[in-house]
Amino acid sequence: MPSDTIQSARRVIAQHPAKRDDIGDLVTRRPLPGLGLDQLDPFLFLNHHGPQVYPANNRGLPFGPHPHRGFETVTFILAGSLAHADSAKHQSVINAGGVQWMTAGSGIVHAEISPPEFLRDGGPLEILQLWVNLPSRLKMSEPRYVGLQQQSIPAIALPGGGELNLIAGQWQGSVGPIETLTGVFMSTLALPAGAREQLPVAPGRQVFLYVVEGEVTVGGEPAKPHHLIEVDREGNSVEIEANSDARLVFGHGEVIDEPVYSHGPFVMTTREEIIQAVEDYQNGKFGGLTL
Repeated sequence: MPSDTIQSARRVIAQHPAKRDDIGDLVTRRPLPGLGLDQLDPFLFLNHHGPQVYPANNRGLPFGPHPHRGFETVTFILAGSLAHADSAKHQSVINAGGVQWMTAGSGIVHAEISPPEFLRDGGPLEILQLWVNLPSRLKMSEPRYVGLQQQSIPAIALPGGGELNLIAGQWQGSVGPIETLTGVFMSTLALPAGAREQLPVAPGRQVFLYVVEGEVTVGGEPAKPHHLIEVDREGNSVEIEANSDARLVFGHGEVIDEPVYSHGPFVMTTREEIIQAVEDYQNGKFGGLTL
């Protein structure tokens, strides 16, 4: 955004607390979907796992082989490590600070589990997973996967004292390593206490802002950890001030404005497409994955 552009801050509409919904012994909070908020188009779902510490000789993450169609998953490994394998023959182990971006597209089976070293030794674990919708014209795209370690993600110093880790999109001449199908911008923010940032966003785009930890003020409104902050689409910036050391997920994308039909791991635009997705998976058209 040109320096001579007048900055107008977006207004906070609502703050959506994450509801506790543990999966076995995995601490899990979910702000999206939540009470009164089905989606934040194009953002569909967010699970916040941890933070917690696993003992030695643990069972690790419970996400064995399962299918997806019609959207993308963005997984932020904040602490610990995560092993990925899928039916398109992608495999990786991503460590703390890294990100996985998977386009399920026409259909994929994948698993997200703890690597052997973590099962043996245990340790801290904190992971976020965000689902990003695809428009109907892209839902049957070829599946793809990119796993990035922390050193592959540009860390950009911000003028107010914070740091932005650029995952996808452009930021003041820098380009994130993930090239998205829909032009989604995605980053994480690390803000020390006292940092104050004005983050540019083109008017009309939907902002995704989740407070992972720390106390912040957004557009003059105090915001607490584990809250999804919904802002309007009118202004061309988001103002954030850190009252304590804080971490946030900050992204934005074009509004799709299409019907959303979801059934478990499938997200399509019609009920008939959901039925077809279930049939295709049952008939082995997503491929197989054996661990």
